[in-house]
Amino acid sequence: MLVLEDARIAVIGLGYVGLPLAVAFGRRYPTVGFDISPERIAELEAGEDSTLEVPAEELAAAKHLSYAHDVAGIAECNVYIVTVPTPIDAARRPDLRPLESASRTVGGALGHGDIAIYESTVYPGATEDVCVPLLEEASGLVHNRDFFTGYSPERINPGDRVHRLETIVKVTAGSTPEATAAVDALYGSIIEAGTHPASSIRVAEAAKVIENTQRDVNIGLINELAMIFDRLGIDTQEVLEAAGTKWNFLPFRPGLVGGHCIGVDPYYLTHKSQEIGYHPEMILAGRRLNDNMGSYVASKVAHLMIRKRIHVCGSRVLMMGLTFKENCPDLRNTRVTDVIDELASLGAEVDVVDPWVNPEEARRSYDVRLVSEPAAGAYDAIVLAVAHRQFVELGADAIRAYGKSACVLYDVKSILPRSRVDGRL
Repeated sequence: MLVLEDARIAVIGLGYVGLPLAVAFGRRYPTVGFDISPERIAELEAGEDSTLEVPAEELAAAKHLSYAHDVAGIAECNVYIVTVPTPIDAARRPDLRPLESASRTVGGALGHGDIAIYESTVYPGATEDVCVPLLEEASGLVHNRDFFTGYSPERINPGDRVHRLETIVKVTAGSTPEATAAVDALYGSIIEAGTHPASSIRVAEAAKVIENTQRDVNIGLINELAMIFDRLGIDTQEVLEAAGTKWNFLPFRPGLVGGHCIGVDPYYLTHKSQEIGYHPEMILAGRRLNDNMGSYVASKVAHLMIRKRIHVCGSRVLMMGLTFKENCPDLRNTRVTDVIDELASLGAEVDVVDPWVNPEEARRSYDVRLVSEPAAGAYDAIVLAVAHRQFVELGADAIRAYGKSACVLYDVKSILPRSRVDGRL
């Protein structure tokens, strides 16, 4: 079994999750960061991170970290940590192709006594039922005799400078008690907040997938309440502030639910649930509510425009923000595009501004063309979709200056005072 002093680590996938992990291990152990994109490798070797998750000085401090985009570069490692994305397809079913591809890559490099650890969010049983057979097939080795597996789900919050990898408790698990101990010791050597060893890989997988499912259901409830209060003529934020004075009221807020986790992970659990014959009710109800919030916001904006005698068809709308959350460039599964598409379907011309987003990435991912600086006095409606600090600092007057005299200003994130907007979620 693995001895920490002999650890030679490969981190497979260098995105928002993999890179911080590779950097953390690279401060202490010989570590290879592996990514299939030569462009991503070139960028990191130049000391730059386009995700903005790891500052240049932290990249430079990882003295034992090197990079590779071919399998030969990880052949000498004995610990393989998979951090690839686990998306859903158009039918909202788990898309395991990135995970399967990574497993075949790792399997081609596995040797006797090695450990393959997965961090990607999956349904309970996926590591052992999907990944292990691929590892065995590609390596010619036998699981739990020749090599071992582990699971330690990622808990990173992109763009969060407070809750970082080292400051979040790490759940760990292995395919045998000895593997669990090895995985736990490995992560325990870099995680300041400590670890929580789970009794099995399936328990650890389930723990991760319900973290985001719980948040999704709670946000879905608040989104439904927001729609109810809107019909009652009550401001949702005022209600939540009042209710929040009780010590045990949970501080969830309405909004567009996107990103790589919350809008995706529940579908992994519901897929597995339906596979074993149980049809989940509450989880899917929350998902339906949250998936439809983009259309709801667009409908509210359109109705406010009509009440001001502004023709929606042929209008110009400014969308402020494209990312799935504030103060980061992450576009994965953003639901702002739902608002854009719905308004465009009504005949509106939608301009999008986002100081955090690479224009080429926006065009390539969503066929959205960003404007660098919106024209003053040009817009019939403005939708404040993402609470980037640049937008907060602008304030209501500067934002309204982008609009015409009769412009509608809708605040999805309740950044501005209620008295300064025409509507908010």
